[in-house]
Formats: sequence, structure tokens, C-alpha cells
Amino acid sequence: MTKTVHHWIGGKTVEGASGNWGPVTDPATGAVTTQVALASVDEVDAAVAAAKAAYETWGTSSLAQRTTILFRFRALLDANRDAIAELITAEHGKVHSDALGEVARGLEIVDLACGITTQLKGELSTQVSNRVDVASIRQPVGVVAGITPFNFPAMVPMWMFPLAIACGNTFVLKPSEKDPSPSLKIAELLAEAGLPDGVFNVLHGDKVAVDRLLEHPDVSAISFVGSTPIARHIHTTASANGKRVQALGGAKNHMLVLPDADLDAAADAAVSAAYGSAGERCMAISAVVAVGAIGDELVDKIRERAEKIKIGPGNDPTSEMGPLITKVHRDKVASYVHGAADQGADVVLDGTGYTVDGFEDGHWIGLSLLDKVATDSDAYRDEIFGPVLCVLRAETYEEGLAVINSSPFGNGTAIFTRDGGAARRFQMEVEAGMVGVNVPIPVPVGYHSFGGWKDSLFGDLHIYGNDGVQFYTRGKVVTTRWPDPSEGHIGVDLGFPRNH
Repeated sequence: MTKTVHHWIGGKTVEGASGNWGPVTDPATGAVTTQVALASVDEVDAAVAAAKAAYETWGTSSLAQRTTILFRFRALLDANRDAIAELITAEHGKVHSDALGEVARGLEIVDLACGITTQLKGELSTQVSNRVDVASIRQPVGVVAGITPFNFPAMVPMWMFPLAIACGNTFVLKPSEKDPSPSLKIAELLAEAGLPDGVFNVLHGDKVAVDRLLEHPDVSAISFVGSTPIARHIHTTASANGKRVQALGGAKNHMLVLPDADLDAAADAAVSAAYGSAGERCMAISAVVAVGAIGDELVDKIRERAEKIKIGPGNDPTSEMGPLITKVHRDKVASYVHGAADQGADVVLDGTGYTVDGFEDGHWIGLSLLDKVATDSDAYRDEIFGPVLCVLRAETYEEGLAVINSSPFGNGTAIFTRDGGAARRFQMEVEAGMVGVNVPIPVPVGYHSFGGWKDSLFGDLHIYGNDGVQFYTRGKVVTTRWPDPSEGHIGVDLGFPRNH
């Protein structure tokens, strides 16, 4: 029987009324298991109205009240890790251990939000002039919206709403319609934790819902994670409508391997970073740049490891990699491998014909490894978002760095070397927002911010960490003078204000 997923507005489930529905498939079987309601403009307006009404009291609530609720939510989230991971696996397809890891990384931001009190402290300067004090404070911005992708249906929303709510805002989440159920489970846990109705709302939908959020006059800020073309559109449109925006786009993350690197460690890292979560993550390593004479040996080591990865249903505990999210996406990923040889690459591994016995209709693809890839080829230029690893060759560190810095993307990057001087030089010279040194996927911990450079980020502030707090609050400076009771009337002074 097909499950139906509705909206969560004003603290309760609200049945979809638009008449439009989207299919949700089990990627392991290809079967449609769920239909999700797609919101109309009127339903978007209802969700924003609920958030706006809730902001009247939540925006002025005490920090103690907010953090008490968030602590309760954290306990419930921790207790329900497996249940959320099962929903992720059922709709996204990633293996259960990977889904559990996603929930754990989301919990880091909830931890940060629980301790928000120290980050919302203001500043005070006394006696800047005669009996004049100046204070700087931060206040919430109002109703904020999050538009999140399919690849991390629990973690990416948790990069946004815990900090937004802790800062006193109310939140409207528009998750991916491809895997909508984890967001509803999170909404239920927030309600169980005592979050007031309307502070957190979940609105399912497609472009109709997104476009309305971007133009809605009562939405003050938009957070987005997705592809670069859509991130650029989100930033341009929402900014034109007077909203603050953080729009995180796509990536082509490089791993530079120097001749002195531990090649076994580098190969292990390349396989984990390129093929984990079936390559469907914006921090995946999709291009390895091998410097000097190590290229052939490194490729051989990557191939040996990749051939041993077990692919199967995400709920099979022996599976190390699951299927892709949809058949359309699977076919698109395969097209890059099919065309690689014609564009000059050596196809070391071709995983496009892979199937799993008993699950032949699933969205399966194996691991592909392309060597000696040209920088003008489609497989290199585009964000493939699948288990395809490109290997490029460079003669020197400088040549490898130039390849990385020539990319229009600047999300994450890594260097593998035993040379501390080379590593330090790389972290200063590379044009990317997140850098790993012998760490292939340098996703920052919750109290540092996540975000790239160039076409990987549109907006000034990164997500979560200190930047997240800055994004979800506005600064205000208050200058105060209290005359001494013994003073008489000062009189009129038309001169420029003096601070001395």
C-alpha cells in the first residue's frame, strides 16, 4: 500500500490540498512506495502565516526556554537515530551506517544550538562619553526558510533550523520531494520536545513552493543547499526581493597527491571520499590529481580497493554502497562514463552495467574509475554526483595547484603529503573554502562554519558555526545617556556630537 506524506503546519499534519502529488521511490527496488503532497501558493502562504504568528511570541521568548526545548529535542533525536536512519535508507537508498552518520553530524549542530547562550551575548562599552554607554546586541530576523537537497534529508535541515530557532526565529522547511519522510519525523520530535506550534513547519513541494518562498514578503531569509545553477537563481531572486541569502552550490572537489604521500592511505581516502554515499554528496572527492611518477601506482591501488566494495540494498548490513536516488539520475551518471573514452580518458573501471540479483529494477550503478582525464572533458567539468572518480596527472605541485584553482568550483579540497611545508603552502594558496590535510572530506565540525568559494557559494556567510549565528540574527547598536540626577537642563547644542 502506498504511503502518503502531507505537510506539517502550525504544529500538526495538514493534508495536501493542491491536488498535485509527487512519487517517492525505493531506490533499491525502483518501486513507488510513497506519494508526497506538493504545495500550492496558498499552502505556502499558510505555512508562512503560521510561522509569522508564532514569531510574535517565540521571537521574544527567553534563551532559557529555547535551550530547554532544544535539549529535550536533542535527547529525543538521539533516541530515535535508528528510526530516522531507516527512513533515510528507505527513500534515499544509502546504507544504514551512512544514514546513522548523517544523523550524528546533524546532532553536532543541535549541540551547538543548545549552547547558543554564549554566542548571543552582546557587547557593552561604558563611559564612551560623559555618562554615555554603547551596547551591541543581536536579534532574530523573523521568519526564515530552508530549501534542502535529497542527498542528506536529515543532516542538511539540521545545519539550518536548530540555530535559526535557537536565535529566536521561526522556520519553514522545504525539503526535497524525493525523500520527504525524515523531515516529518524531525517535526514530530520537535513537537514532542515542547516546541510551540508554528515555530517549525514542513512544506513539501516543487518549483511552485520554492518560487513563492523566494518572493514572499514575510520571509526574511533563505538558506539553500543544492546545485550551482539553482543556488545562483535562489540568490539572485531572493536578494532582489530584499532577503538575506546563503545559497550553497555544487562542487568538483580535488585531492592533490604528492609523490611523498603514503599511497595506501591516499588510495583508501580516495575510495572512501569518492564512492561513499554513492558519490551523492557535495563534499565527495571527484577528481584526484596525481603529481609526478606516482600516478600509475596510485590508480592501481584505487582500482584494487574499488573492486572489493560491496553494492546492495541499504538495509542489508553487508552493503557498503547503495543505489542512486532515481533512475533518471542513474542514467545521467552513466552517460559520463559512456562518453569518457571518446574524450580521451582511460576507463579503468566501468560500473554502468551493474545490477543486484533480486533487485534488478533498482537504480544501481557500480564504481567507475577514469584515468588521464582531460580538463576540457565533460566528466571533469561537470558535477556528476555519482560514484565516478576522475584521475588527472600533473608533473609538479604548481601544475596540480593550477588545475585545482582553475576550476569554477571552490567547495572542498585535500592534499596528501608527508611534507608539512608543502601542506602549509597548499592551505594558503588553494582557492577553496574547506581544506583537508591528509583528510579527504574536510567537513568542519559544528562550531566551525561550512561553505565554499567561487561558484560553490552565493552569499557572504557560510552555514552553521559562527557564520550561522550571524546569518540568523541582526546586529543592533544602542547608545544610552542617563543624566545624573544632580544635573540641570543641558540646553540645545547644534554642533557635531562629541565623544570627549
